[in-house]
Amino acid sequence: MKALGWVVGLGLAVFAAGALLLGTTLMGQAKVEAETPFLIPAGSSLTSVAQNLEEAGHITSADGFLVSARIFGSSDPIQAGEFELKPGMSQGDILKMFQSGDVIRRFITIPEGMPSVLVWERLMAEELLTGEVDVPLEGSILPDTYSYERGQSRASLIEQMQGAMDLYLAEAWVERSENTAVDTMRDALILASVVEKEVGTAAERRTVAGLYSNRVRTGMMLQADPTIIYPITKGKPLGRRIRQSEIAAVNGYNTYTKVGLPDGPITNPGRETIAAVLNPEVHNYLFMVADGTGGHEFNETLAGHNEAVGRWFALRRQRGEMD
Repeated sequence: MKALGWVVGLGLAVFAAGALLLGTTLMGQAKVEAETPFLIPAGSSLTSVAQNLEEAGHITSADGFLVSARIFGSSDPIQAGEFELKPGMSQGDILKMFQSGDVIRRFITIPEGMPSVLVWERLMAEELLTGEVDVPLEGSILPDTYSYERGQSRASLIEQMQGAMDLYLAEAWVERSENTAVDTMRDALILASVVEKEVGTAAERRTVAGLYSNRVRTGMMLQADPTIIYPITKGKPLGRRIRQSEIAAVNGYNTYTKVGLPDGPITNPGRETIAAVLNPEVHNYLFMVADGTGGHEFNETLAGHNEAVGRWFALRRQRGEMD
């Protein structure tokens, strides 16, 4: 009886090995050897995808992949996009990934205070995005990190960024305090864009917002240098000192010759700066000047401000930055 059992066991083992060999022969197998991107163009059929997998050496048989898909796979359609094949994946794993639409996501970061012309340049430099777009409306983009996939249109990504700004601005507006100096969401965006360009450190954001809010309330000119530069460069660095003729220029943005806010945003402000404008620090500061550490010294009076300016100029002369 023991001998008979041994013979039966051997027979079953041989049968299982034969079945496995037959299954591998008929259905093939995956042999992904390294992490590899694999692109499925829109409109691709499962047959064409299987053929591409075989030609790339990721499976042993396109026909076998199709047989396996029919027997073991679900009826869900495959999705277009770029997928990442990984070592150890089975044919079933590959098919499931294609059906789930779990595509490779790439990321693009728009930092706080990046003007729209530079947002446009960054988008146009992303070779995996598609389509031509115009420079987005200034202030319409919410600075953040956004994901995208190969072949996505630039227009759709801009729409996502603008939708994020619209949503955040509306939510922040509801939470505004009575100390805010602006009456509309657009004015909040404009003032936040000025504050964004003038803030030296994150810690002073609400202080700077309070200072410019005080100036708005009292009808005092904002006198913000970035508003001089914006009409000249559309927010790009000027690369030189501001000329006296530019300080005296009369236009819709220059707050050295214009009372109140600029006609529009001068950059794309971030969440924290918008929130600071809508809930500014309460103080009596009207003046500020760089303090040499990356931040500013704030003053309530012109006399105190002039003394601070003198200290700043002395420090710059000591550093060899001015005569």
